[in-house]
Amino acid sequence: MTRLAITSLAIALALLAPVCTADTPAGFHPLFNGENLDGWHGDNPHDTVKAAEGERDAAIAAQQEEFKAHWSVGNGELVNDGHGPYCTTDKDFGDIEFMIEYKTVPLADSGIYLRGTPQVQIWDTTEAGGKWNISADKGSGGLFNNSKDTRGQLPLVLADKPFGEWNSFRILQLGSHTTVHLNDALVVDNAIMENYWDDKRLTPLPARGPIHLQTHGGEIRWRNILAREIPAEEANATLRGDDAAAGFTSVFNGKDLTGWAGDVKNYEVRDGAIVCREGHGGNLFTKDEYADFVVRVEFKLPAGGNNGLAIRYPGKGNPAYDGMTELQVLDNDDAQYAELDKRQYHGSAYGQAAAHRGYLRPVGEWNYQEVTVKGATIKVELNGTVILDTDLSKATDFMANDPHPGKDLKKGHFGFAGHNDPVMFRNIAIKELK
Repeated sequence: MTRLAITSLAIALALLAPVCTADTPAGFHPLFNGENLDGWHGDNPHDTVKAAEGERDAAIAAQQEEFKAHWSVGNGELVNDGHGPYCTTDKDFGDIEFMIEYKTVPLADSGIYLRGTPQVQIWDTTEAGGKWNISADKGSGGLFNNSKDTRGQLPLVLADKPFGEWNSFRILQLGSHTTVHLNDALVVDNAIMENYWDDKRLTPLPARGPIHLQTHGGEIRWRNILAREIPAEEANATLRGDDAAAGFTSVFNGKDLTGWAGDVKNYEVRDGAIVCREGHGGNLFTKDEYADFVVRVEFKLPAGGNNGLAIRYPGKGNPAYDGMTELQVLDNDDAQYAELDKRQYHGSAYGQAAAHRGYLRPVGEWNYQEVTVKGATIKVELNGTVILDTDLSKATDFMANDPHPGKDLKKGHFGFAGHNDPVMFRNIAIKELK
């Protein structure tokens, strides 16, 4: 699993004033204008999710009268009386740095939904609040709706201020990774935020969604609501962190194909990246072999681009069948791929196990992917979200009933399986697992 560069992040965040003033920090923009509800609407997603297919917009529209009855603006603050639909951004967000202040009252609890999903919890942390039995005594800021006892489900420290004082959150959401500071204290350290809407927690957090400010049981006031959308290059670097410190060794020097074998003539090095020559294909692979390992790689797809990561490749044959697997690298949204088998889309163990879709960056942007291969298991994390976590020893249903004789290989080369498109790969590093 990837790790955020928490130390660097903390230093960067320390440069920001904990309480926003009229001077908005660089890169941030206000989501609340302090005057009216422009940019917001009412939506209780727990009700909306029950709407029949095609009726979601109508279900939201039906909540607007009640929303306006319970939400108001006063003294430059967004005020809720503890009732009504949640205050919801009109806009959806993906990777984001989010700052907000709140002040609440005894017996109330609340929360902040990210990407339409609960939640960064806000408690009445006192014993009189009556919720110590569900961990309110541990403090606010935790990912309360995560599975019990998972990392981040409860905050690391109690950092709430007394009633009557303003609290401030700083939240970083990169992929499914959530980091929360409450009143300058780190309360959630790079934890995976689970998808509450999936009862079995098998589907990851959506790639994008609105921010909801939850209402529940008592007045809460919000102010200085600011967001900074994080560009792909910054997100990739933060998700990746320091390769050397994490025990990774580069397998590509950024200049030539030293250390690589196979169809070398069909690949070139351009702008510090390995590129499959357009109109050519073939397999390019490391001269070294690996058993259990983690590989980090960045890739950029052209429109309709198709390639693959060869895992435990024996050096000959088709990586998808003669190797342990080929992890597909594909522009999922191109029309030519609309009718593929689900086990052919990006991140899938080709023909064996399907990955979750919807987590690629737009064509032309660099993606960051980390793949962990241990025994018969493969985990693929794309742009901070785990899209595949499978045990190929348990795979029995194969696309077109084609056998995969190499799937049980214990060792092999890592490489790329080109399919005539100029897909680019850079910053390739591997850590062997002992």
